[in-house]
Parts: sequence; structure tokens; C-alpha cells
Amino acid sequence: MDTLDDVHRHLQWAIELEHSTIPPYLCALYSLDADRNPEAARVIGSVFIEEMLHLALAANLLNAVGGQPRLDTREMLPEYPHPLPHSDGSVRVQLAPFGPEALELFLHIEKPASAQARPQADGYRTIGQFYAAIESGIRELCEKLGEERVFRGDPGRQVGEMHFRGGGGKVLPVNDLKSALAALAEIVEQGEGAARTDVWDGDKDVFHPEREEVAHYYRFQELKHGRRYQAGDTPQSGPTGEAIGVDFDGVRPMRRNPRTADHAEGSKIRLAQNEFNTTYCVLLAMLDDTFNGNPMQMGPTVRQMYKLKGQAQALMAMPTGDGKTTAGPSFEYVPPESRA
Repeated sequence: MDTLDDVHRHLQWAIELEHSTIPPYLCALYSLDADRNPEAARVIGSVFIEEMLHLALAANLLNAVGGQPRLDTREMLPEYPHPLPHSDGSVRVQLAPFGPEALELFLHIEKPASAQARPQADGYRTIGQFYAAIESGIRELCEKLGEERVFRGDPGRQVGEMHFRGGGGKVLPVNDLKSALAALAEIVEQGEGAARTDVWDGDKDVFHPEREEVAHYYRFQELKHGRRYQAGDTPQSGPTGEAIGVDFDGVRPMRRNPRTADHAEGSKIRLAQNEFNTTYCVLLAMLDDTFNGNPMQMGPTVRQMYKLKGQAQALMAMPTGDGKTTAGPSFEYVPPESRA
């Protein structure tokens, strides 16, 4: 990254990357019978909330260096399945109900980089390598141009608070190299663990404040193995603590990678999918407004987000007609002129 334009481009990619994790996490979360899978619902819900936090941090970083975050665009919602944005293509993002397949996808998304892995600005293998490249690029530009020329964005565009229930971490306003490095560390450590070699992310567990919080990758490991990490556990040992109950039958059988085109014009399912897609794209528009000079819009944006659950679960109660699956949200882009 030799220029500020390069940094702007990569931070916009970071926004697209963080957003790309949200639809699959929401599909898994909304497919759960929370009474039968309370632990899985808490884990996936907390990861979703923290991915929203990461999205806000990426937007703060882009605003801090004089860029312009873009969220209400077709690029934010490519057709599923698709690779993680600007990655090496080894991870393909899919929409699926909670289950072993979804857990494997989430583990691939959140996989930590090895301690020796080099930064990768494009075609990255792990998210940590991508953010390491961004950190390196920002540091080098500060040395080349000076911090004041790099961090030239309007401080009034920074989002300082996000009020979600059930997630750790916090949104950090970014205005200089120190705060930029702290924001990048918050993103990477919540996903991979501290220092790339630790299970823990440095925060306290939201639901169990007496415990250290494990990073996203290791939370999904807990669900996969049905056991919690405890003090003294390492990535090599795996979780050796108390058992966690996971009921893979307590899940709505949503069809994988649903599309509106799968259903006839005017059909109940297609109308419900269009309603969900419109709600979601209005949410993207509100986030776009929030990160482009109206940070006070975050409160209404969060309220808009909670509308999605009822619409998604209503879809997941509609049989598709194949005798096996139900419908689900398709996360397709609706242009502004088509939003009723």
C-alpha cells in the first residue's frame, strides 16, 4: 500500500469482509430453537454482534484516513455461495442453518493465522493476514507522510458507541496511529485470540463475567466439541472444561443458499423474501448514513436490525414443498428505487 488511495481501497474491502460474515451468522442464529440450543444461540449471537462492532471499527478507520465508507451497494450482497471478499477463494461463504456444516464454515472464516504467516493485502488466506497488511501499510504511510497527513479525516464522522446486548469489546474512535492500531487489534484478537497463539481475546465473557472470553474461532470450537475452554487450555489442547449441550435436531431446516428465483412471482415465500431483503437493504442504507457523517443514526439503525429476526423466522416456518426444507432469507440486494 504505497498511497492513501491504496489504504482507502483496502479499508473498504475490510468493510465488505466484515459484512460478508453477518448473513451466514444470522441464518444460523435464526434457525436455532433457542430453548433447545441456548448455548449455541448465545455464542452465535455474540459473534454476530462483535462482527457488527468490527464493521464499525473498519468504517472508523476508513473515515479517519479521509475515505468514504460505502455500505448501500450491490457489492455488499453478492450471490451465494461466494468467496470471502478479496481472499484466495479457499473459503466460500454460504447461507445455511446451524449444524456441523455451518460450524465448519465458521471455523474456516475465523481460522487464526500462524505466528509466522506473512501479511497479505489481497488474495489472503486468513483474515488476520489481511489486517496485518493493513497495519503495515498504515505504519509505512505514517513514516512516509507523517501522521497528520494520513489521519486527516473529519473526527465528527467517528462512531463512538454501539448499544448491542450480548457482545464484548467496544467501538473505538480513530484519530491517530495509536488508536488505529488499537482498533485493528480489537478486530483481530476478538476473531483469532490474542497474539495469534492464545485462546482468549482479552475481554471478559459477557454472559459469565468471572471467566475470560474466548475468541470467535475458539467459541465455535466449543460448540463443535461440546465442551468449554477453561483456564490452562491452549489451541493445542482444545477445550477440556465443562460440557456444553448442543442439539443439532433443534434447528429449523432452512434450505441452503435460498433465492427468490426459486419461487414463483407472487408466491408467499417470494413476497416474504422480498420483504426481508428490503428491510435488510434499508438497514445497509442506514449504516451508510451512520458512517458518512450522521453517527447519531446508530440508534435507529440498531432498532431496524431487530426487525430482521421476526421476518427471517417467519420464512423459516414456510415449507418449500420438497418435504424436507423450509424457506429462508436470501440476502439479495434491492436497489433504492425498488424499496417500497
